[in-house]
Amino acid sequence: MSSNTKKQDSTAANSFYKKANALCLENSYKEAAANYLNAILIDRNNAESCFGLGICYKHLKQYSKAIKYFEMATERKEDYFEAFYELGICHLLEGIPCGAIKNFVRAIQINPDNPDAILQLGMAHELCEEYDLALMIYQKLIENSPGFIKAYEHKSTLLMKLDRYKEASNVLGQILKLNPDYYRAYAGIGVCFDKLGKTTCAIRYYRKFLSLKPFSTQADFIKNRLNKIKFNKPHHKYLSLCK
Repeated sequence: MSSNTKKQDSTAANSFYKKANALCLENSYKEAAANYLNAILIDRNNAESCFGLGICYKHLKQYSKAIKYFEMATERKEDYFEAFYELGICHLLEGIPCGAIKNFVRAIQINPDNPDAILQLGMAHELCEEYDLALMIYQKLIENSPGFIKAYEHKSTLLMKLDRYKEASNVLGQILKLNPDYYRAYAGIGVCFDKLGKTTCAIRYYRKFLSLKPFSTQADFIKNRLNKIKFNKPHHKYLSLCK
């Protein structure tokens, strides 16, 4: 192939690639996919076109196809953080959490400071019912990125799932130190104290939640729970401190 032909092919591939990018910005993923595919047919070694096609299939909810093209992108560019990250996401969306783990691990090896990749790794372990590993990852993320509230949320939610309500309430309390208006933390702490039988404390946090979000989707549940608590006669154990 002459240098002139190669140059023409490169120009054509780049033209399809740019058109595909513009279509993605307009959420026209089917049309964008066709243009990325044309770019790949001309230049099969272009990792960015493979990645773009994977993104299109992800948005079109064709996750197995997305995985195929993200894998092609990683084969062409070994340190492609975004491709490994999206591979992990698509494995989760496809219902293969244990298959997502190796991709998130690779993404973290490339970019160790990305909190979203670390969070997704914890979620993948959690979905594989490897709860101790998930809790360890969430805690490490909290230590390394103390302002990353999602890590506290996922850790507290998992602790509640495991009926470890006191620990969960402590983690939710850490969220409130970061953001006193974080309404979901008040609801979570209310549930924790409710489960622990500390209903006076539960009422306090339930009311705080309702003062912040009176019309949220959780509001009806919390209002009903408050009514049930008030209906029951108080008991001495309800007077315990909110700790």
